[in-house]
Amino acid sequence: MKTRRTFLKTSLLAGAAGMAASLHATSLAAPASKKKSWKHWVWINPNHNDTDETLQKKYKQYYEAGIRGIFFEADSEVHFRAAKKQKLEAHRWMWIMNRGEKELLQAHPEWYARNRKGESCADQPPYVNYYRWLCPSREEVQEYLEADVRKTLQKDYVDGIHLDYIRFCDVILPVNLWDNYKIEQTKELPEYDYCYCDVCQAKFKAWRGEDIKKIQYPEESLSWRLFRYNAVNNIVNKLAAVAKEHKKAITAAVFPTPEVARRIVRQDWTNWNLTGVCPMIYHGFYKEDVRWIGDAVTEGVHFLAGRFPLYAGLFLPDFKNKIELQQGMEYAMQNGAGGISLFGDVSDDVLAALKRASAAVKV
Repeated sequence: MKTRRTFLKTSLLAGAAGMAASLHATSLAAPASKKKSWKHWVWINPNHNDTDETLQKKYKQYYEAGIRGIFFEADSEVHFRAAKKQKLEAHRWMWIMNRGEKELLQAHPEWYARNRKGESCADQPPYVNYYRWLCPSREEVQEYLEADVRKTLQKDYVDGIHLDYIRFCDVILPVNLWDNYKIEQTKELPEYDYCYCDVCQAKFKAWRGEDIKKIQYPEESLSWRLFRYNAVNNIVNKLAAVAKEHKKAITAAVFPTPEVARRIVRQDWTNWNLTGVCPMIYHGFYKEDVRWIGDAVTEGVHFLAGRFPLYAGLFLPDFKNKIELQQGMEYAMQNGAGGISLFGDVSDDVLAALKRASAAVKV
């Protein structure tokens, strides 16, 4: 399986070199009398060439910077146990609805989502070759995913499950990617609008008594949209029940705000039974400046209403320098985030900025 979101790198990684500016910024947080205990995370793909000494040093540095958990994109008992020795939680980060394993494609091509034109992700994937989306309405898909998650959570060195790609395909890409794909998505295009397979159509008709093919503008049907929100919600909450059986945590990487998530990927994450959520508040993807991080956190926290914590996901190459990075972290924490989740090169400078931001913001 390819590294997470490979297709985004060509347009968004160019900003990584700007992280070298010196930090003399005044704290953004308003004075307060009480410090909060933050819980920070890192998304990482374990390097199987790392030595025991390297892992001990790295995970110790993470803990000292305030990081308390790691989302590992691959299973590596060595990495998981090394992290746990340094008092870090070790969670397995799994792709859920986007599953392009060769064996699965060959065995069950009928499980894959179809767009409004009738094309299947199994043989005509949208945008990039590894975009192979399963249909969330199929009982067989639900059972397959439950079994996969249950198998992972049975491992004693796994502290929890972290769900990624738990949504529909992007019916609209983040605006910063439009030029890269030579596409304009000011409206929903049929080739990116999923899932119109026979199972989804039949279940929608049984639920609402309507044939989606006879609705003139299906992309504008609020009932059809709700049906698809609920299809993904159902899968998440079934996986949450599996996590509960094993008395382990379940979190998810989601799109940046409830409104954005519902609109462009049919993801209704404020109605999920989680222990925490990591909105990917990648401001550069949406051509927003760093202040928008605080806006996105505010919206998410408002809709969650305290049901579970929100950890602001930050894409490190989006930041021009260390000053802006610390500002982004502070905007997130002072607007209600329970911590930060970092994606990118977690360098010594990044860890230092995280320490400073955590110390500066009080509640």
